[in-house]
Amino acid sequence: MSGQIHPRLKIIGWVSSGVISGVLLSMGVSALAQREAKLSLPVDELRQFAEVYGAIKSNYVESVEDKKLITEAISGMLSGLDPHSAYLDAEAFKELQVGTQGEFGGLGIEVGVEDGFVKVVAPIEDTPADRAGVKAGDLIIKINDKATKGMNLSDAVKLMRGKPKTSIELTISRKGVNQPIVISIVRDVIKVQSVKSNWVAPGYAYVRIAQFQEHTVENLVTHLNKQLASAHSNPKQPVKGIILDLRNDPGGLLHSAVGVSAAFLKGDQVVVTTDGRQPDAKRSFRTRPEDFQRGGRDPLAGLSEAARSLPMVVLVNAGSASASEIVAGALQDHGRAKVIGTQTFGKGSVKTILPLTSNTAIKLTTARYYTPKGRSIQAKGIRPDYWVEETAEGDLTDRFRLREADLNRHLGNGQGKEEGSGNAGQRSQGQGAVERKPLVFGSPEDHQLKQAIALLQGQPVATNPAPPETP
Repeated sequence: MSGQIHPRLKIIGWVSSGVISGVLLSMGVSALAQREAKLSLPVDELRQFAEVYGAIKSNYVESVEDKKLITEAISGMLSGLDPHSAYLDAEAFKELQVGTQGEFGGLGIEVGVEDGFVKVVAPIEDTPADRAGVKAGDLIIKINDKATKGMNLSDAVKLMRGKPKTSIELTISRKGVNQPIVISIVRDVIKVQSVKSNWVAPGYAYVRIAQFQEHTVENLVTHLNKQLASAHSNPKQPVKGIILDLRNDPGGLLHSAVGVSAAFLKGDQVVVTTDGRQPDAKRSFRTRPEDFQRGGRDPLAGLSEAARSLPMVVLVNAGSASASEIVAGALQDHGRAKVIGTQTFGKGSVKTILPLTSNTAIKLTTARYYTPKGRSIQAKGIRPDYWVEETAEGDLTDRFRLREADLNRHLGNGQGKEEGSGNAGQRSQGQGAVERKPLVFGSPEDHQLKQAIALLQGQPVATNPAPPETP
């Protein structure tokens, strides 16, 4: 369950101590009133909060532990903000930390919340969920025998996690399919191979990033150097272009996105800027090593310079989110690459992990991402230079897949521009989508990849009619 993680970790003890004091010390509101001018605490609201807390403790049909009430209150505050802010208990916090290293247990899906249901943002490539046929945009309406309507996202994630080789049954709603689909999946240890590469046509290097992890930049350098070195040893078949595939990449770590962008950009260039309320939320991340390296060594130090000069295409779709959109937007704005595919997801907000204790934290939206030319990614995404869908005939499943702008309580764009599918709440209706054999990215049947090769070869690109751009 990855999301964008701001590199700085801060402790916001005032949140936990301030709220808990307001809840527990119902007789001490006057003390809070004395501090109101300094902390601007909403005393009347905290008094009401404390009264509700007291009413539950005294009158609820069963005894409720203090810890549960406080935890649920914190979780409720966060879930009411936007679809991505959340309380991370000890298990969720550990999973988030482990997940960025590229190995964790579960099904292998990036999830969010839509209309009170768990929504699949994207299945992670070559995982149990992906192999079982789970698709981006699916709504998970039941996990085993438990309905997910109104279920806390962290609780849903816990239900889907489990020991490897154990089974789980997901009931999903898919647009264009009138009946719920029941999928049985066997859990496994998820080992995400962040970077893959191969030759898709003579002279054209293909690199796919499935997720932005801690070591993605180093892995990218290894793959690029291997391809460029093999071409150098064969002068009769020089490298003519690079295709970077970010389709269905749900994102990951910010510094990895900056490092990947720096692998293809020359000089000191802006990759992404952030803007939020706090001074340290207003930042510019550039291609300089200090903005993406971890430790003392620059992971791009040994990269072949050809990576920054060869013609290039980036492939995206509605499952490309967050870090993927940062990279695509940066390479597009600097004119380094042409972008082919469909509108990206539009998850352009900074998620900061704020520890509460040694093993719990909150994930809080603290800023928006902007491309080098100042375009807000949030609730809009990256629009490709060439609109090409999954097949020559089009692909309604992708075009009308729900995006960030369709999610309830989504953070606004900040520029008056949002672009969703326009189909929020209209699931399992009509016959628009056609069930097809799952596409294998990088395969000979990959239509979007074929168009990327055609563009690099100077041939016409077979585009599909694009929906009008949001003004």
